[in-house]
Amino acid sequence: MRKGEQTRVAILDAALDLASRDGLEGLTIGLLAERMQMSKSGVFAHFGSREDLQVEVVKEYHRRFEDEVFYPSLREARGLPRLRSMLARWMEKRIEEVTTGCIYISGAVEYDDRADSAVREQLVHSVTTWRAALTRAIKQAQDEGHLRADTDPALMLFELYSFTLGLHHDARFLHLPDAVQLTRDALEKTIVSYQSNGR
Repeated sequence: MRKGEQTRVAILDAALDLASRDGLEGLTIGLLAERMQMSKSGVFAHFGSREDLQVEVVKEYHRRFEDEVFYPSLREARGLPRLRSMLARWMEKRIEEVTTGCIYISGAVEYDDRADSAVREQLVHSVTTWRAALTRAIKQAQDEGHLRADTDPALMLFELYSFTLGLHHDARFLHLPDAVQLTRDALEKTIVSYQSNGR
């Protein structure tokens, strides 16, 4: 990469770290310039506005999320093995983010009522993309005969998604020591409840 591209990547990396800790609204050009030991104009040269920077942070978070959670799971066989892999990797990501913070979750709180926000639009797009991937994996598990034919993919997704949100709440906000194990147990119980006999 050229020097300008390297600087942009370094700024984005620092911005992602700050946004994970303080939320997207806590991310300011001044704070980022201080972290990078750059001038504010130097940061603006790479990102035209604070909102542009926030949007790019969401995109970068999503790219890393896919690299860590989604793409490695595609190496597993279609159906339940792939779905289980996606859920296991997602759980590991959530456990890691108990200490670092999750941009999807904090962003949903910060931007849930900002209909005209480009940042909200990008957050919704990223989260919707992940939910669609999970739904597709659930339907494939049905097609493979791993899940019951009467499985409602939307309901199963809601249950699985709710458990991971509950993990973040109980572990990060309430600091409950058994939150991780309870979430793992709840996920497994739900998957088993939808499995076909003998699968």
